[in-house]
Formats: sequence, structure tokens, C-alpha cells
Amino acid sequence: MNTRLRPADLAREHGLSTQAVRNYERDGFLPPAARTESGYRVYTELHAAALRAFLALVAAYGHGMAGGIMSAVNTGDVDRALALVDRGHAQLARDRETLNTVRTAIGDLTGDPAPAPAGQEWSIGELAHRLGVTAATVRAWERAGILVPERNRATGYRVFRATDIRDAELAHLLRRGGYPLTHIATVVEQVRTAGGTESLARALAGWRDRLTRRGLAMLDAAGRLAEYVKLRP
Repeated sequence: MNTRLRPADLAREHGLSTQAVRNYERDGFLPPAARTESGYRVYTELHAAALRAFLALVAAYGHGMAGGIMSAVNTGDVDRALALVDRGHAQLARDRETLNTVRTAIGDLTGDPAPAPAGQEWSIGELAHRLGVTAATVRAWERAGILVPERNRATGYRVFRATDIRDAELAHLLRRGGYPLTHIATVVEQVRTAGGTESLARALAGWRDRLTRRGLAMLDAAGRLAEYVKLRP
């Protein structure tokens, strides 16, 4: 812990620039560094462990959430950091569930969707809340042809049923994977009509591989984060 390290020492381990290391400290992802009398930063093994944890978290959760986790730890709010970790794991579990549902649907769907179970109707606000997106996002998916909800004859409001929810879950999954709306519309239409599912199967196989890699990255990140938390005073 008393080993003195320079920014270049931390940067070299990960192929980063020294400015990137300074920026991570500035943004709160690393604990504050001590300074020499001449003003140079002095890092220690604690900072090296923090950088390893942060970069592992980026690979597992993305830059924004990784930064939030490290900032919380560095301000002493470990509970908040763990809550963010839990949120990431919950999202991964949700993605796996959605992926498995769609894979099963490939062999079961027909051109005429089965009627929704009694009571299985959602408003646009309820669907948006379920997915963690805005109602405007749901409307954008509708304009792109991804969703085709019916309208309540009495009120004129959109009504989302079981098949609409399935399509929205699939759209949300593919959107997080970076697919454009035009591609998502094509994939969802394939599910809806059960035609040309070969390309859909390839897309889902790719998503399964990415989810597996993300899960493994989360395991690595958890170990790195635990090491860092134990080193903190």
C-alpha cells in the first residue's frame, strides 16, 4: 500500500494515457491522489486496485454505471454501489428471460397471434414503466412498425396485449444491442408472422453469446471490486 506509483505506472498496465488516469481521478472513479511538494500526483496500490476495478466494471456494466459504482464506493456509500451492481444483474436476468421467451416463440408462433389472456392489457404508460423507457420511445417503436397496438373503441387509447408486450420486450433487447429501428422492425415482423426465422435465430444466438460474455465480465468485475473495497481504509 505504501508503494509510490506515477500516473504512467497505472496507465502502462492497461495501455491507457496518463491523461486518462488523471481524468478518472478527477471524475471520482479513483480516490484522490496525494501530491508531492512540487505538485506531482502520487498514486499507490490502492489507486491501482481502483483502476483495475473501474475498467473491469466498464466491461461488465458500461462506462456510466461503472462510474456510478466507483464514485459511490469512493464517497463511502457502499450500499449505493451494491444497489447499482444489483441493478445490473437484474437487467442481465431480465435480458436472459426475454431471450429465452423469444427463442421459444420462434417455433410456436403462427401468422395469427393467439388472443391475450383475460386481463392482459396494458396502457402505453404501463408498458413504458415495465421496460424502463419513456412513452415517447414506445410511440417511436410504433411509428417504426415495431409495435401495432389496437385502440380502445371507446377512448381511442392504445391497448397493448400479450403479443404486443412480447414484441416490445424483443425490441428493447435488440435496441440495447445497438440494432437500428429498421432492423428491429424486420426481426419483430419475422416473429409476428413466423416467416424467415433463420436470420432471427442467428440474431438471438449472437445475443446469447453477448449475454454470456457480459455475465462472465460481471464475475470478473465483482472480484476486482471486492479487492478494492477490502483495501480501502
